[in-house]
Amino acid sequence: MFLKKSRYKNSRFFAVDESGHEVFSGIRPRKIDTAEGVLEYIVKSGDRLDLLANFFYNDDRLWWRIVDANPQFIFSDYLLDDEMVGDVLLIPKIK
Repeated sequence: MFLKKSRYKNSRFFAVDESGHEVFSGIRPRKIDTAEGVLEYIVKSGDRLDLLANFFYNDDRLWWRIVDANPQFIFSDYLLDDEMVGDVLLIPKIK
């Protein structure tokens, strides 16, 4: 179902209820491990998650690794707004 390198490859689908009906047609949330080997990065004006991922990982599609390492932000669009300039962001080592 998922690509080999997908971050959802180990996620499970929701189970059917007692009557055999699908409760929710999707997958369960994936487990997010504690980030290891992190760098501390001070947010600057104009920073974007895709640009940081490209700089640190040479792949702008890996922005979600930065989001995973900073669980205090529930939604990724809270990251890198103007109020975050000067704050510390954790950048995890790629596995």
